[in-house]
Amino acid sequence: MTTTDAGEPTLTIDELAARAGVTVRTVRFYGTKGLLPPPVIGARRVGHYGREHLARLALIEELQHRGMTLAAIERYLGQLPPDLSEHDLALHRAVVASWAPQTVESVTRAELDRRAGRALTGEEVDRLAAMDVVARDADAPDGDAYRVDGGLLRLGVELLDVPFSPETVLAARTALLEHSRAAARDLSRLLRDAVAERGARDVRSLSAHMHPLVVQALLTTFQRSLREEIREWIDGGGEDGPAVAD
Repeated sequence: MTTTDAGEPTLTIDELAARAGVTVRTVRFYGTKGLLPPPVIGARRVGHYGREHLARLALIEELQHRGMTLAAIERYLGQLPPDLSEHDLALHRAVVASWAPQTVESVTRAELDRRAGRALTGEEVDRLAAMDVVARDADAPDGDAYRVDGGLLRLGVELLDVPFSPETVLAARTALLEHSRAAARDLSRLLRDAVAERGARDVRSLSAHMHPLVVQALLTTFQRSLREEIREWIDGGGEDGPAVAD
């Protein structure tokens, strides 16, 4: 992996494919279909890809898991602004993932690495287990399988590179669950009151349409609130406060 003049990490096509858990041929195919923006061409005509490409590949994978065809994915991505950041793409992926119920699968160690987008060390698997992202499948006949929630795996892998202890991650997860469930209860009560006079069919239809919109609204407001909290923390720390980029 190399870096740009601005210090942003860039990936070769081989590194991008390995991190995303796809083949180089797939990356090139997505590029020809317009699903991925072209790479930055560097020295010796070598193409370099950034974190936005990796986030876009993760979004494409999530859309495929939801059963969307390639044509439908093209239409979906075509409606998005072309200059979305890594965080914006992650937000869209989270909304897409919310459309489906929680699914926990049993996968082999090799499949776990593939889905993680990199070869995980034993210590990293232990950290994922400590964060309650994966767990050994005691029912597997060969004893080398893991139960994993696909919606949490990518987030857990990204957290491996963040200098937080598993205990801090679990505490943050507990806080998020408590507040998100409270918000969900309040929103559900408001929606129930709003459709109290409608039939069951209309209620189900409204719920299906409102679900992704409510999730996106929650994610957006939380993202903005967190940014404001971090700014206040930094501003209150004076000159010795940590530096965090927007």
